[in-house]
Amino acid sequence: MSRVKHTTSFEIQEPVNVLFPLFSAEGEMLWVPGWDYENIMGSTEIHEDYVFVTKSHDHATSDAVWVVKRYEPEKYLIQFYKVEPKEKLGVIEVQCSELKKSLTKVQVTYEYIGLSATGNEFIAGFSKEKYEAFIGEWEQLLVNYFTSKC
Repeated sequence: MSRVKHTTSFEIQEPVNVLFPLFSAEGEMLWVPGWDYENIMGSTEIHEDYVFVTKSHDHATSDAVWVVKRYEPEKYLIQFYKVEPKEKLGVIEVQCSELKKSLTKVQVTYEYIGLSATGNEFIAGFSKEKYEAFIGEWEQLLVNYFTSKC
């Protein structure tokens, strides 16, 4: 079994209560090109144990089952389990913090645990540099989203 864990953060010139809801299955449709999901729960209201499925997105080579592990909106915290059967298990955490009224720090942690040779191969290549570039794309996409709303 292989595992890797990376954390990085960035700041966005938006209020925390505006930014945080974008880190949900429904919210990501607003700012992530190509993001789509299968709504298993029949509702878009996020809560712990909320389940949805994505197809080949966010480091996935196959369908991924996502489960909300922790959801603490009052603390602007959300964690997901992301299960890619026979490949890897991901634990993803997004923690938003208000720095100023219109400035938010977004800290993102991805941990992957290999479930097979294919998953272990992915983990071996998932360097800190690749991770930081990946999250750097998040920052740019969010900036673009908010710029386009003006």
